[in-house]
Amino acid sequence: MVIAMNIVLFEDNAVENIYPITTGRAAYEITCASYRLIDFARMISANTRSVVRDHLKPVQAVTDRSLTDPLDVGEPWTLILNGRLVPTIKNFEAIKKLSLTDKPVLLTQGTSIVAAVVATKQLTERWNTTSTYQFTQTVESLFSGMDNSNGAAPEALMPLFQYPHDVVRYNLETFTDNLNFRIAKENYSEIKDGLFVAKNATIDPTVSVHAKNGPIILDEDASIGPFSFINGPAYLGPKARVIEHAAIKDAVSIGHTTKIGGEVEASVIEPFTNKQHHGFLGHSYLGSWINLGAGTCNSDLKNTYGEVKMEYRGQKVSTGMQFIGCIVGDYAKSAINTGIFTGKLIGTCSMVYGFVTTNVPSFVNYARSFGQVTELPPSVMAATQYRMFSRRNVQQRPCDIQLLHDMYELTRHERQLAEEPLVF
Repeated sequence: MVIAMNIVLFEDNAVENIYPITTGRAAYEITCASYRLIDFARMISANTRSVVRDHLKPVQAVTDRSLTDPLDVGEPWTLILNGRLVPTIKNFEAIKKLSLTDKPVLLTQGTSIVAAVVATKQLTERWNTTSTYQFTQTVESLFSGMDNSNGAAPEALMPLFQYPHDVVRYNLETFTDNLNFRIAKENYSEIKDGLFVAKNATIDPTVSVHAKNGPIILDEDASIGPFSFINGPAYLGPKARVIEHAAIKDAVSIGHTTKIGGEVEASVIEPFTNKQHHGFLGHSYLGSWINLGAGTCNSDLKNTYGEVKMEYRGQKVSTGMQFIGCIVGDYAKSAINTGIFTGKLIGTCSMVYGFVTTNVPSFVNYARSFGQVTELPPSVMAATQYRMFSRRNVQQRPCDIQLLHDMYELTRHERQLAEEPLVF
């Protein structure tokens, strides 16, 4: 069902709590259980717009220009959605219901706006997208003094991403529901019980497929090589390639144009990332344009079998999870035989070697076990980006280079707070 109502996806200040996932990615573009919030919004309305942080605007204007179009003033109502909304089917149903509303509604959780329905005329009269903070203030002001009986959205109905580990949590919780929704909506062929394939997807006859715990989907041009093991639920995006002798199991969401090998469990992998060699990746999140060297492994369970606590900006946060691996930002790289300890963050554009025993800031060469942590300038990453893009026939644009420089400045505080002194 596609309607005409305007939908505006906006980022609030809390997106900073989801770094490094949202350092160079809008919150509504986080993949979880094969979907992004923007995918759901566009299923409901063709008039989907966004309010995004300044440093992401140039790339968005080039890659997804329709998001910057003006609101359709011919539509009387506009639905506003927090970009941190988790792309669950329950949230999709709630959004669809809100899209049919013809009166003002404000849904909040704590101090965060979750969703709102406002008169388009009111919003356009005060439309100000110079910053995400100003947009949030604008929405709040529209409800100032209004007796709103819809003031609190049940958390179970419309959860938000609060921290990076929430992506791993909700990926597990919503995987089967999301895949069943995808199967009902898309044109897949069921070639074996629980195994669904799209056009030109291929699977070697030696592959062992187990779909008892959830379906397995191969999207267009995806492939699985010989002697691999796939235990559902699992999703392979368009042109994703699982190489020979791989083990993919228990809620793995693989983005388009990726190459994956070794053992992967309960993880999210964004587009254009390579983990093609042997090594274990579990209960983790990998951003885009990452390459993990052969033998790279992460731990997703403490030796004490206790709850994992993660450190965000110097503060310990209880995850409530026994299994949680690593969160790796876009463009990060690992050397061969790298070992990543439980519950660690690896920042955007960083390169890691040896044992990763602490969180890794963005834009550093991290070789702590060898006694060296050095800063990595954005000019080096721009040259690396050019070579990576060329290998995938992707053109490097000025806005891509500028984003690297912007992310470098945006993450300067990470390097200043680093546990190890940096060599500049």
